[in-house]
Amino acid sequence: MPDTSKQYDAVIDECRALFINKMKDYGSAWRILRLPSLTDQIFIKAQRIRGLQQNTERKVDEGAQSEFIGIINYSVMALIQLDKGVVEQPDLSVDEALALYNEKIALTRQLMMDKNHDYGEAWRDMRVSSLTDLILQKLLRVKQIEDNKGKTLVSEGIDANYQDMINYAVFAMIHLSE
Repeated sequence: MPDTSKQYDAVIDECRALFINKMKDYGSAWRILRLPSLTDQIFIKAQRIRGLQQNTERKVDEGAQSEFIGIINYSVMALIQLDKGVVEQPDLSVDEALALYNEKIALTRQLMMDKNHDYGEAWRDMRVSSLTDLILQKLLRVKQIEDNKGKTLVSEGIDANYQDMINYAVFAMIHLSE
């Protein structure tokens, strides 16, 4: 049986490296983004993946993997924004942003480990296209919660949906690497 923990960490290491390099290039400009803007960025990435899965012709030479990385990193940014709020000017150093990134990933990874225990790694039998669809479903749920001003009657909050999107994207990347 593959070691999910090591595979998960390898995917996150790749995502974190890109996050750090973009922080060095752009700073924390993303801190001005409101949650619906981050949700829309993730939605665009998921829609592109779905298009790649359905269309035979490609006009941009980037595959699904870079889009899944974007989903992971934008979702982490959204989790940070949920906690810290939106600012008018970038306010985080690379080290501060990385500490927050690592904190959100640690919580999300633990959620994955707990669910993996309970579900018996059912994701391993899923197709990448199904994981993409689940991400899109979570995005539509988040958009509805945002439209409802964050209020839910019986549903989990926005943070749990972002965490699930991160984990589904990690699972998809693991599948793509195998």
